[in-house]
Amino acid sequence: MTSEPAFQRRREIGAASARSLLLTVLGEFVLPSGEPVWTAAFLDALAPLNVEEKTVRQALARSATEGWLEAERHGRRTAWRLTPSGRRLLTEGAERIYGFGAPMTAWDGQWLVVLASVPEANRKLRHLLRTRLAWGGLGNLSPGVWVTPHPEREAEVREVLDEAGVTTTATIFIGRLGGIEEARRVAGQAWDLTEIELAYEDFLSEVGALHPSDDRATFTAQVRLVQEWRRFPFLDPGLPPDLLPAGWSGTRAVMAFQNRHNDWRPAADRHWRELSRQA
Repeated sequence: MTSEPAFQRRREIGAASARSLLLTVLGEFVLPSGEPVWTAAFLDALAPLNVEEKTVRQALARSATEGWLEAERHGRRTAWRLTPSGRRLLTEGAERIYGFGAPMTAWDGQWLVVLASVPEANRKLRHLLRTRLAWGGLGNLSPGVWVTPHPEREAEVREVLDEAGVTTTATIFIGRLGGIEEARRVAGQAWDLTEIELAYEDFLSEVGALHPSDDRATFTAQVRLVQEWRRFPFLDPGLPPDLLPAGWSGTRAVMAFQNRHNDWRPAADRHWRELSRQA
């Protein structure tokens, strides 16, 4: 029997989250197979997640408009195939999602510091800069100042700065920020570690409430598991253990995600294959 209240209390599934759930299904099941999928399979897959048929169709259409999917008409039926850009998007996302939480090797105390800003009037570029740097694991220490204890991400950061059009005005440097206490203070300023830890506790509670008993329920649980986990590479910068609070709940959350994802995978895959055949 599957317990659902914790997920249902968090938010009502609407159009925006339907697209996000569709992305999860595409990355988790469609990407590995590489095969086109009938519309009916997506309708059956997302129905237990309280996504209505009209909303699923809208999500598919919008994904096609954005270049992730392409439709193949077969009489009155439609099959959907990932485009090259869709495969690239999902592959990059899978690498980040499934690789997230790996123990960090010994940290040498070096930080990557970025000085970059966009004029207040250009809200679109400001949003782009903030979201892309945050997705890269950088924290906003103060206005226009971004930091990360992962200096190896310099090339990725430069790509973001170039995309935002601030390469010529931004400054990047790598160095130490004093002793460990100062480093911990900087981490506490750049990221709300308390909020991140609460998110992990929420995740552990929600995942612990799921007890699927058959392939269909396991498929739904697997989609929910990955859907909830997808936000953590954005929330959690992956700090070295030296900078984390004692008893960091993220460690337990990583183990819970990996164990359940591995345990549920065979049954979830079976159900997806069954959906695809029946559709």
